[in-house]
Amino acid sequence: MCVEGRNLTWTPMLLFLSSALCSQWEVNYHQQHICAVKDSSVVIPCSFYYPDNQRVQSTAWGHEKYDIFNGPFNFDSELNETKKRFQYIGDTNHNCSLKINQVEHNDTGKHTFRFTTNDKEGKWTGKDGSTLKVVDLSISVTKPNGNRTIKEGDSVNLTCRNGCDGDNLLSAFTWFKNGEPITEGPTLYLSNMSSTNSGNYTCSLKRHTAASSGVIHIDVEYSPKNTSVSVRPSMEADAGSNITLTCSSRANPPVENYTWVKIDDGDIMDVGKGPVFFPGDGGQYLCSASNKHGSQNSSVVTIKMKQDWTFTKDVLIIAILAAVSVLLIVTIVFAVRRLNRKRTRAPERSEECEEDIQNSVYANYPVFDNNQSQERIGCEEQTLELIYTTVDFHTERKMEQQVASHNDDEGVVYSTVCRKLLNPTYVETP
Repeated sequence: MCVEGRNLTWTPMLLFLSSALCSQWEVNYHQQHICAVKDSSVVIPCSFYYPDNQRVQSTAWGHEKYDIFNGPFNFDSELNETKKRFQYIGDTNHNCSLKINQVEHNDTGKHTFRFTTNDKEGKWTGKDGSTLKVVDLSISVTKPNGNRTIKEGDSVNLTCRNGCDGDNLLSAFTWFKNGEPITEGPTLYLSNMSSTNSGNYTCSLKRHTAASSGVIHIDVEYSPKNTSVSVRPSMEADAGSNITLTCSSRANPPVENYTWVKIDDGDIMDVGKGPVFFPGDGGQYLCSASNKHGSQNSSVVTIKMKQDWTFTKDVLIIAILAAVSVLLIVTIVFAVRRLNRKRTRAPERSEECEEDIQNSVYANYPVFDNNQSQERIGCEEQTLELIYTTVDFHTERKMEQQVASHNDDEGVVYSTVCRKLLNPTYVETP
């Protein structure tokens, strides 16, 4: 039988007897020092030996912060309730290995194994134990430009470090962005960065994804982008109504200044500040958004102000009435002047008519058939074909000759008609 020595005073004789009696009792810890990453799982390998004529009745694992002989124990086969994180994966023969799940920092320290046999004095504790070290994964950030601020276009290297591995070669890592896996390996290379690279980065052990590093937040700064202007209620409105222009832009850090510009015949004028602007009249407008990294202009929006239709109709009606009035007055004046002109010229035309009577002779030539050339009776009742001729006499001599040449012709009657009179007067000449 082997008896545990606690507060005994060992003499040379007792030491000799103990060595002889306990040579068959032994606990071996295959790893004296073990390192584990927080939230990972770790196994403490162990084996134990006892006399062949005895049987194991109980096993237990304790921590140095408690009494290694009396407990309490992290695992005790005699108790129905044990800590769930501690799992005994050995047996009652010779394997005494212990698995610790979701390792915590307070698990750091020496862990020891104790067992008992069916002999009342058969109790043994391997006091040497295995020492556990619990560490965190960490991420180191390397910026080639050395600046604390990460700007668009920069490059950054993220390296996942396991405090248990001096050169990081013993661990396989997985990288996560915003909780989603993106790649594997000890180092994550981010080059020519843009706003899409902003986010929360972590690394974990490939075999134990629960063992994760702390979060590294990457914030890529950039100048304003997607600058635009929205118009409410519309880009066309009645004169005097309110139109609201709102400028929006995406930037990191956020936009510091909004400037409103009006373009008028090629001239550019600053007309307002702030994200909201109320134009007083129509025209072409744009906004400029800026932060410490730069600025960007929006596209041009054209605002049209419609005229007041009530005012325009009144003016149009007045203009039409004025035009009609002027036209009527002009027409009346013109008619009066024309009437006066006719009255003034009437006597002159009468005299001209008399002169025409004196200087004109109208001759009627009756035309008879051959059978009726000598018959004069009833000629007034018959329809005659008359031929009218006009002879102008410019001298008395010509007139006398003309009259003389027709004296012998008794069948000819000369008459003169005034063309200008409403009731023509016929003058017969003998």
